[in-house]
Amino acid sequence: QVHLVESGGGLVQAGGSLRLSCTASRSIYDIGVMSWYRQAPGKQREFVATLVNGRMTNYADSVAGRFTISRDTVKKMLYLQMNNLTPEDTAVYYCRAIDRGDYWGQGTQVTVSS
Repeated sequence: QVHLVESGGGLVQAGGSLRLSCTASRSIYDIGVMSWYRQAPGKQREFVATLVNGRMTNYADSVAGRFTISRDTVKKMLYLQMNNLTPEDTAVYYCRAIDRGDYWGQGTQVTVSS
């Protein structure tokens, strides 16, 4: 089992950057799949980015080239670096870990003003 807590959200102007963090309650070295999702108001939760076995990455088309997923196993943290933000990126961002179970954090709000 793993408990996840997101942080780093906030209000930023269009074109700006934010780095989200997801702190895990235990080592993430052996967690095979860790991902970021987001949910905008009135919309379904959608995939943003995933990190598989600490090496392979995949991104939603809408964020590819702007967002980067990474991890720090020593700090037990997953990151999402978000650059060139647009108002369409406004959402609650969630961290997810799949490790003999499916675990989600409670989310962090990102608001991008135009």
